[in-house]
Amino acid sequence: MKTKMIWANLGVDDVERTQNFYRQLGFELNGRPTKESVSFLFGDNNFVIHFFRKEKLQESLEGALCNLAKGNEVMFSLAAETKNEYDKWVELIKKAGGKIFFDSNNDRKEFYDENGFFVCVFADPDGHKFNLLYNDNK
Repeated sequence: MKTKMIWANLGVDDVERTQNFYRQLGFELNGRPTKESVSFLFGDNNFVIHFFRKEKLQESLEGALCNLAKGNEVMFSLAAETKNEYDKWVELIKKAGGKIFFDSNNDRKEFYDENGFFVCVFADPDGHKFNLLYNDNK
């Protein structure tokens, strides 16, 4: 079977707060936000992540949502093109209200691994986790 497109749907407490966070990070809106949802484009291939009010998403799932304070649902990875861009992203994440769990710049003086990756693990205001990556061995 060939699929035309794939995207992610995540639950949030506050659609407006989510919209503000991702706009501060520079992501492009995908369509028009509503009281129930907001959607953004990620990366060169415009991967779509829809953020739905938790109650609305739960109706569609017909089951409980993950408690992000106790576990994780998925972790997306974002790639920076340069070390300077990586550093700017880390600062933007902090200013926009994201929570940094790990940053190679602060937590280790050396690279994250033998492959030369700098890594920043962060969460958005609702607890959705992301990896920000930059590979210095290109």
